[in-house]
Amino acid sequence: MKALDELTFDNRFARLGDAFSTHVLPEPLDEPRLVVASNAAMALLDLDPAEAQTPVFAELFSGHKLWAEAQPRAMVYSGHQFGGYSPQLGDGRGLLLGEVYNQAGEHWDLHLKGAGMTPYSRMGDGRAVLRSSIREFLASEALHALGIPSSRALCVIGSSTPVWREKQERGAMVLRLAPSHIRFGHFEYFYYTKKPEQQAELAEHVLSLHYPECREQPEPYLAMFREIVERNAEMIAKWQAYGFCHGVMNTDNMSILGITFDFGPFAFLDDFDAHFICNHSDHEGRYSFSNQVPIGQWNLSALAQALTPFISVDALKEALGLYLPLYQANYLDLMRRRLGLTTAEEDDQTLVERLLKLMQNSGVDYTLFFRRLGDESATLAVTRLRDDFVDMAGFDAWAEQYKARVARDGDYSEEQRRERMHAVNPLYLLRNYLAQNAITAAESGDYSEVRRLHEVLSRPFEEQAGMEQYAQRPPDWGKHLEISCSS
Repeated sequence: MKALDELTFDNRFARLGDAFSTHVLPEPLDEPRLVVASNAAMALLDLDPAEAQTPVFAELFSGHKLWAEAQPRAMVYSGHQFGGYSPQLGDGRGLLLGEVYNQAGEHWDLHLKGAGMTPYSRMGDGRAVLRSSIREFLASEALHALGIPSSRALCVIGSSTPVWREKQERGAMVLRLAPSHIRFGHFEYFYYTKKPEQQAELAEHVLSLHYPECREQPEPYLAMFREIVERNAEMIAKWQAYGFCHGVMNTDNMSILGITFDFGPFAFLDDFDAHFICNHSDHEGRYSFSNQVPIGQWNLSALAQALTPFISVDALKEALGLYLPLYQANYLDLMRRRLGLTTAEEDDQTLVERLLKLMQNSGVDYTLFFRRLGDESATLAVTRLRDDFVDMAGFDAWAEQYKARVARDGDYSEEQRRERMHAVNPLYLLRNYLAQNAITAAESGDYSEVRRLHEVLSRPFEEQAGMEQYAQRPPDWGKHLEISCSS
């Protein structure tokens, strides 16, 4: 394991030059203090977990100190925001401190969010507040633990620095990790500003560093785009299967690697609601839960437009045509496993759709339903769960179909069924009210709840002794929290 001063930097994106990013130093926070750190994320950098307890840890990730090899850069990009094109966005409060590679040869961006003003801050102050930093930290690590591709979060550093939003809050920084922070909006920026040389350089950078296997194909850039389509189809299938709402699926928030990042007003479903809108600022419902699938395709189409200098329109359309079938295959595969099924039948899609419709009309807790469905035999489980449904006759009809389907699936023991289903159906989920409880305590200076919740969510599928309060249905107030983009 390494100490902080032993990290090895290789700042590949910075070497692209000033057309792609601007050198900016982070603005230090006052009286920095560690709120929470992820040992699992630290392991990605081969860091000793004990390093998080040292004074220099908080100083490095609050802008007070910097490695000599670091080259902090604010990236420039554009993007479609709520369907409208914004010609220049960029890192308005984030800085790419540098790229570190570990002993396995993996490169990780160190991206500091809340680091102060940059040339791309527009009207903002470049700061992030404690509540949003905690939410991003918890979500990044919780998504990873669920098996959903995501950026990672190393730590949150709090401070006494005042930051004004709707009221005065305290500034904080979160250190994010990802193999790359390049997004769809990077390609859009160089496409719409008509800078073909820089666009070609960016495409070559992404192809060489992140999709090298595509070089073996007859058309490397087309192969890369197909891979991006496939990764996004799989990622969004997992969002839908686990009830995750991103909240702001602008093209500048879509990773070129098909990982979840830049989620601000995110939420996991409590009661199943296909039309749920988690972002209080999304007045039109563009990024509602059910819209995430078509918006994923819309965003890929925007990226495809930006790639037309390298790939023919017909080839791009053909690759885009893969998205929905791939999404549906990935989604149905995961939903089969959530239902405890090991084989595929033609009517499984209908089985899932009928269940979700019954859930929609009854306010059934999405996560706990699937967990309890695997607690015992199918016959006993559906008998216990029927009282959660308003349309009991409708549920009974579905239950008969489900039991018959399970019987056809194979001959396995109740214990085998439970182990298989509990391995894909979480008991613990980052519900908004749990995050809010942790934030409220942290804002008063008590970080123990943030740390405890992080530990629980790091093992979402395992029943943990003494943690029953994290596996309950939310109170009524917890289902109606308003989350906005303000951070």
